[in-house]
Amino acid sequence: MLKSSNTIVIVGSSNTDLVVRVDHFPKAGETIIGTDFMTAQGGKGANQAVAVARLGGEAVFVARLGSDTFGESTLTALRKEGIILRHVQLTPGVASGVATITVDSHGENSIVVASGANALLTPQDVLQAAADISQAAILLMQLETPLPALIEAACLAKDSGTLVVLNPAPYPKEPLPQELLKYTDLIIPNETEAAYMTGIEVVDESTALQAIRRMQAMGVSNAIITVGSRGAYTLFDDQFVNVPAFPVEAVDTTAAGDTFCGALCVALTKGHAMPEAIRLANKAASISVTRRGAQPSVPTAAEVF
Repeated sequence: MLKSSNTIVIVGSSNTDLVVRVDHFPKAGETIIGTDFMTAQGGKGANQAVAVARLGGEAVFVARLGSDTFGESTLTALRKEGIILRHVQLTPGVASGVATITVDSHGENSIVVASGANALLTPQDVLQAAADISQAAILLMQLETPLPALIEAACLAKDSGTLVVLNPAPYPKEPLPQELLKYTDLIIPNETEAAYMTGIEVVDESTALQAIRRMQAMGVSNAIITVGSRGAYTLFDDQFVNVPAFPVEAVDTTAAGDTFCGALCVALTKGHAMPEAIRLANKAASISVTRRGAQPSVPTAAEVF
């Protein structure tokens, strides 16, 4: 049973995105001329926090930034979104996270991340947020910060009855530790991450169900697999559902998955049942891909609910 609260704690990363638009992705050794350049706030954790705040939830963010120009500008931007930042630390002598993003003419993206201060998030940092985690309805996490911090957060949440939601992105080279999976109430990979996690290529309903069953065998209670323009598959409380996507013309898919995760969590805190929460999350993600940039693309509550 979800707590009666609209507070969602997000433990994760924050990056400044350096985005170049191109006609096509370069091959190895190839130099191409980009058609456009922009900087925007990003990072999976910060993106999800912005989605939560913009869609009507109370977002509490736990993160590390560098004590540099990027870190200061990030704090200013997140503060304007109404995100609670008391657990966001500026780390002296360390660069803030940066992501270089290439977006092609079809709206697909290729991303390289330099983690910077994100890589220094510790279990002790998370412990300072223990009161907020224990009182929140949902803890939302990704994999751009160190696993020990995420495990600590998940343990705190589980002990206090806070729903633990994990977006396993980017998927690590090594399998996720059982210590994290056993605390996870809901996992949300895309089809690529689901394949890395289970060894099953998700191409249809049958393979989606097989992959979800495999995740459950690993210790996760419930799962949603997002499959882009094909929507999302879920097996929640033993009911398998395919929730279609909203057909749109994609301009930039950056942060679509983060928007989905944030919107889903907000929808759950608003009392929507899982299939409807996924439908609303699909709607939010579909809006985001029609806009450029990560956080600039996240829709508002008035556009989704």
